Amino acid sequence: MTNIAEMKIAAETRLPTKFAEFKLVGFEDPKGKEHVALVLGDVTTAEPVLARVHSECLTGDALYSQRCDCGPQLEAAMAKIADAGRGVIIYLRQEGRGIGLINKIRAYAEQDKGLDTVEANEILGFAPDAREYDIAAGMLEKLGVKSLRLMTNNPKKLEKLAECGVNVVERLPHITEGTPHNEYYLATKSKKFGHML
Repeated sequence: MTNIAEMKIAAETRLPTKFAEFKLVGFEDPKGKEHVALVLGDVTTAEPVLARVHSECLTGDALYSQRCDCGPQLEAAMAKIADAGRGVIIYLRQEGRGIGLINKIRAYAEQDKGLDTVEANEILGFAPDAREYDIAAGMLEKLGVKSLRLMTNNPKKLEKLAECGVNVVERLPHITEGTPHNEYYLATKSKKFGHML
């Protein structure tokens, strides 16, 4: 578990995007790992903040992989926050559900042999999902966010955030269009993780 009090804001700047101009806030956790938040508008008021807690997916977010739905989910969240004029995206550096980029590529290779995402992680010696949400809790606290309207399909994420003291007042479905390449991935998320798809 990360010590929330030891989360620190390391840098801030503006980030013009095709959706809106966000404030980009860089964080360092106690282990020296770097995370970012995209902030739009005043998120420190009592009104619940439209939010997405998104774990890094280089292949989906930056390389346009169709094996997952991560890139479209990130873009959809940015667009919805831009439309609302206020919100926050917590971007956690937890590639491959926490196993790291190289191991994620290894897991992809196992999936190419017919395993699902859970089985691939397990055969490599990892938990199906090793992500930590206390990091997000620390970031939200430092940003002054009091409560969230969270865009997610993942009930476990809601549970974990609640355990870390994050006040999620509403879950908003966050479903994006599938592809022929991610049908099995999405089915596994629904069947084995309980995602509400």
